[in-house]
Amino acid sequence: MENLKVKPVLGVTKPISLIKPTEFDVRRSLELEKVLVDAKLYEVEEEERKKEVIIEKLHEIVKSWVKQVTRRRGYTDKMVENANALILTFGSCRLGVPGPGSDIDTLCIGPSYVNREEDFFISLHNILIGIKEVSELLPIPNAHVPVMKFKFEGVSIDLLYASVSHLIVPDDLDIYDESILYEADEPTVRSLSGCRVADQILQLVPNVENFRTTLRCLKFWAKRRGVYSNVTGFLGGVNLALLVARVCQLYPNANPSMLVSRFFRVYTQWHWPNPVMLCPTEDKEIGFPVWDPRRNPLDRNHLMPIITPAYPNMNSSYNVSSSTLEAMMKQFHTANKICDGIELNESSWGALFEPFLFFRAYQNYLQVEITAADADDLRAWKGWVESRLRQLTLKVERCTSGKLLCVPCPSGHVNKSRQSFHKTYFMGLRKKPGVEVEEVIDIRVATQEFKEETLNKFLFWTPGMEINVSHVLKKQLPSYVFSDEYGTRSQSSKSTNQQHQNKRKKNSEMVDVKNRVQENKKGRSESDGLAKEEDSGLFQNASLKEVELCCI
Repeated sequence: MENLKVKPVLGVTKPISLIKPTEFDVRRSLELEKVLVDAKLYEVEEEERKKEVIIEKLHEIVKSWVKQVTRRRGYTDKMVENANALILTFGSCRLGVPGPGSDIDTLCIGPSYVNREEDFFISLHNILIGIKEVSELLPIPNAHVPVMKFKFEGVSIDLLYASVSHLIVPDDLDIYDESILYEADEPTVRSLSGCRVADQILQLVPNVENFRTTLRCLKFWAKRRGVYSNVTGFLGGVNLALLVARVCQLYPNANPSMLVSRFFRVYTQWHWPNPVMLCPTEDKEIGFPVWDPRRNPLDRNHLMPIITPAYPNMNSSYNVSSSTLEAMMKQFHTANKICDGIELNESSWGALFEPFLFFRAYQNYLQVEITAADADDLRAWKGWVESRLRQLTLKVERCTSGKLLCVPCPSGHVNKSRQSFHKTYFMGLRKKPGVEVEEVIDIRVATQEFKEETLNKFLFWTPGMEINVSHVLKKQLPSYVFSDEYGTRSQSSKSTNQQHQNKRKKNSEMVDVKNRVQENKKGRSESDGLAKEEDSGLFQNASLKEVELCCI
C-alpha cells in the first residue's frame, strides 16, 4: 500500500508553498474527481484483471521463446531449463493511471545471448504470428526505441526488448543495478529507461495518490485540447508525468484541485528552454551521454527540455518544435484563466475540458493523405508516416525562416464514404506572432522533401503505398473532419452547462449559460477565444484574409 504521508523536501529547489488545502479546495477536488469518473477515465475491475491475465500469458510466451533460442544456440539442457525472460510494464500501467481501452506498454528483458535483430524481431515475431490471440502484428525495428506492436485478445500491446548482461535473468532482477547497463547499446538503454523512469517518478513525488489524480486530469485535458501526442511534437504521457511531478514537489501539501491550478500557473510563467528536472542529473563512468547543453551542442537546440530522473538522464520532449510549443503555451494560458475562474467560484471544471476545435482555429491547412493496398499495409504505412509528420513541421518552419507555424492535428481522419484503404492528416498553418510575412509563401521545397524522404526511407514500402500533400483553405476542408468534432463539442457543452445549473442555479449564471449555448449555435469559435481570434485571418497584419500558399 502506498505511503500517503508527506515526504521530506524533494526536487532541485525548495517548495514554492507549503500551504494545505482549505475546505473549499477539498470540495473542488471532490468535484474534479467526479468529473473524471463521469468521463470514464478509470479502468473497471474486469478490464484490469484481463490485462493482468494477458501480461501473465505474454510472460509465458517469452519464457518459452528464450528457452527455444537457448537450445538453438547449443547450450546444455540445464541451461535451457534455467533460461528465463521477464515482462515488466511501464507507462500508465506502472505509474498507476491506466484508463479504459488504454494499451499496455511492456518490456521484455532477456539474457545477453538473445539479441534484438535476429531473435526478437524474427524468431519471436514468427512465434507471435502463430498465436491465435495475436492480431495486427507490426514490428518497427528502426524506431528510436525499437518496438513490436500488436493486439492480444483485442488489447493493444507495445513490446520492447532489452538484452542485459546476464546469462540467466533472475526473477528478482534489479533494474536499478547499473551493471545491467554494461555493454548495452543505446536502444537497450532507452528501452530500460521506461521502467526506471516510472519508478523514479513515484519515488520523487510527496503524495502518490494526489500525483495520480492530477496526472489523470492533465492527460484528459491535453487530449481534449489537442496537445497530447509525443510523436507529433506535443506532450506524451511521460512528459506530462514529469511536469506534474515537478508541480507536486513545488506544492507538496496541495491536493489535486490545487495542483491542477498550480500546474498552469507554473508553466505559463516558465522560461523555456530552462529545463524541468525532478532531481540533479548524474554523469557516471558507464559512459552514456547525459542531457547537458553546456557540454553537448545538440542539447542546446531543445526548446522545451523535460528531463528524465533516471540515469542516463535524457530530454523526454526532444520532439517539441516552435510550432507545437507555441500551440501548447496558448493552451496553458487559456487553462490558467479558466482555473482562476474556478478558484473564484466563477467557472466549473467542465469548462477546462471543452474540446479544442482544430478545424475552426486556422484559415489555412496542409492535408497529408496516404493510401495503401490493404489494411495490413496501411497499418505499417500509417505508423511510419505519423512518425514523420514532425519532420514536415520542422521543414515548413525552416523554409520560411520560422515565420510560418505548422501545427499538427494529433489524430488522423478517415472518409467513411470511400472504399479505399486510406488516412488523412491535417496541419494548421499560421504566421508566427509578431512577424511580417509576404502575401505568397512558397513551401513547395518543404512539402516535396517531406514526400520524397517519407517514401524513400521506409524500408518496408510496397506498391500501393502513396502519399500526397496539398494546401486547403478552411472553407475547402472535407466535411468528414467535422462530424466527430461537432458531436464532441455538443456533448461537452451540454455536460458543462448542466454542471453550472446544478452547482449554483443563480439567475446571472443561467443567463451566462444561455449566452454560451447561443454562441455555440451561431457557430462562433471556442469559449476561450483562441479560435475566434484566429478567425480574423491567418495573418492579422496582412491585407489578405487568406494568404496564398504554394505547396505542391
